[in-house]
Amino acid sequence: MSTRWYPIYQKGGPQLRVFLPNFWMKLVRPTENQPPNVVQFACSMEMTKHDIKNYLENIYNVKTVHVRTRIALGKTKKCLGRQYIIKDDDIKYAYITMPKEESFKFPDLFPEEIQAENNQMKALKEVKEGTKQFLENNKHRPGIPGWLTI
Repeated sequence: MSTRWYPIYQKGGPQLRVFLPNFWMKLVRPTENQPPNVVQFACSMEMTKHDIKNYLENIYNVKTVHVRTRIALGKTKKCLGRQYIIKDDDIKYAYITMPKEESFKFPDLFPEEIQAENNQMKALKEVKEGTKQFLENNKHRPGIPGWLTI
């Protein structure tokens, strides 16, 4: 099942015809809490439940117990200043149930963000302490601007 255009078959050149499916799957973080053995994917609209199960078992060696699918309608928007409506593409979601003893947890892809936040908090604390120290040193000089201090 493919919508790609292939070169016309020529005798002696069968290597020109490679059939690739238009199937794709993307791992999606669910919005609601789910059991640890359920995984959500956004997939191609042409994929059936059997295609999804075969795709995961044969390519990624993921054992699947059950596959559920749903189609989410795309959002509709009215074009400002125009008389027509724009609709986003529909998305097919697949919910894969794995065996009970298996579980899936999203990996932590960006652990550096926590360190960056900690570094920012340290810098903020240093600035606050420096400001307090400056005010403490100049409390006996009221009315004199700060830029005049030595």
